[in-house]
Amino acid sequence: MLLTALGGLFGYGAEMPAETLVKLAQQGDEEAEEQLISSHIPFVKKTAAQVCKRFIDDNQDEFSIALLAFHEAIRQYRSGHDASFLTFAHMVIRRRVIDHIRKESKRLEFSHDFTASPNEDHHNHIGDRASSAFFSEQEQIAKRREEIVQFEEMLSEFGLSFQMIAKVSPAHEDARRNAIQIAQLVAETDEYKDFLLDKKKLPVKHIEELVQVSRKTIERNRKYIIAMSLLMMSDLHYLKDYLKERLN
Repeated sequence: MLLTALGGLFGYGAEMPAETLVKLAQQGDEEAEEQLISSHIPFVKKTAAQVCKRFIDDNQDEFSIALLAFHEAIRQYRSGHDASFLTFAHMVIRRRVIDHIRKESKRLEFSHDFTASPNEDHHNHIGDRASSAFFSEQEQIAKRREEIVQFEEMLSEFGLSFQMIAKVSPAHEDARRNAIQIAQLVAETDEYKDFLLDKKKLPVKHIEELVQVSRKTIERNRKYIIAMSLLMMSDLHYLKDYLKERLN
């Protein structure tokens, strides 16, 4: 394999693109995989720390979960993805760490409830949540209208409006998906989310490091990305469901 031979001759330096190392690792090159992992340990820790909102060291479960997620990302990444490998890995790590935290929380909650009151009916709150999901058709229409008004108010705080977003929405499906994926990255990363809400602008410099999209493209779609980020960060469930339907 030519790439493997070149890697052995010159060494897998940090300057080799992550996507190249991923491809080699997927082809069974253990040296490439080892280099990819070792050079991205800080990235793995930082991503886990962003989720946990605290420092993560090598001895904590969250680091192990994050590292396993990075391995998973290496196996699952496909070069045809719109996102760079690091964007993809970032999202996989976040989801796996969040899943771990939720499972631990449920386990501790169950343990506490069982100890405190083993005969308590644990299903009542489930029924309460389920019953709240059944709206009449009229209530659903009213809720959608209410969400549109709320979203319009959110946009206005950033100097945006529905009409403006409709005009700047990317015309091509691929460009729109790229923009929405960047918005998801912002919405799911506390550091970037806080920057957006505080500064009222995108953390373009940081986003650039994680996506295979030029700064010019990010800036061109800035308004649309901000709008989608705000929507994903909101509790506007009907509008978010509509967004998901458009992406299917």
